[in-house]
Amino acid sequence: MNASEQIGILNVAKPAGVTSRAVVDRVGRALGTRRVGHAGTLDPLATGVLVVAVGAATRLVEYVQRLEKRYRGTFLLGRTSPTDDTDGEVTLLPDALTPTLAAIQAAAAAQVGRIEQVPPAFSALKVDGQRAYALARQGAEVQLAARPVDIHSIDIVRYEYPELELDVRCGSGTYIRAIGRDLARAVGSAAVMSQLERTAIGAFRLTDACPWAEVERDPIGRWLLPIERAVEALPRVTLDEEQIRRARLGQTIALEAPANEAELAAFDASGRLISILTQREPGWWKPAKNLG
Repeated sequence: MNASEQIGILNVAKPAGVTSRAVVDRVGRALGTRRVGHAGTLDPLATGVLVVAVGAATRLVEYVQRLEKRYRGTFLLGRTSPTDDTDGEVTLLPDALTPTLAAIQAAAAAQVGRIEQVPPAFSALKVDGQRAYALARQGAEVQLAARPVDIHSIDIVRYEYPELELDVRCGSGTYIRAIGRDLARAVGSAAVMSQLERTAIGAFRLTDACPWAEVERDPIGRWLLPIERAVEALPRVTLDEEQIRRARLGQTIALEAPANEAELAAFDASGRLISILTQREPGWWKPAKNLG
């Protein structure tokens, strides 16, 4: 690890009209590094929390991606578009019904839990090695298989037809556009998403995020959060010097830890993240990623 390399987590407030890739590139230029990645793409239309990992923290992106996400989405009922949002060509449904609030509440409740969700055709998922959105733009018929996703809650914030505003808590891989699409279908209508804001990823909240105006000027290093923030959801253990030595050599470590845990975040006595440990057999753990 380069001693001068900047390392940490940056919680960025992404504005509308900017791609997630552009945020990563801007952060990299500001900090003078190419080791930058993000945890969970936001479409250009969307705003809100984009967690950016810098330096060695890029090795921990997967742990941020696992965290619960929270969104505030606005949908227009009685409309369709190929992209399921207003970035596509919007078509009004002829003689569209005006669903009741009770019907919408029932449809929302039916989507809570572990459900099978069909991703939008205009998504970054790959079909035969190509991005689905690229095939869809070429006019190809894109059929994506339903995937299991976890929806923790859907709250109706506001309903003034045709606008429906939802607050959604969900797991990784969930498409909020698809939630609006499927909810509308369940009440005999259709919907396109007109706005989306990610308000949180785990403990990374929009209220604490680095404003985009700050990302556009140097220095932004003061906004970097400790690398340990990426693994706050993992159980934590403290290693002694001998255990740290063994971890750095890739050797197994004997630890008393709950048998039902698959991974541990291992720290030294000062609170510095040393390693991510995986359980190989009861009582024995091996480093999967060494960081300290």
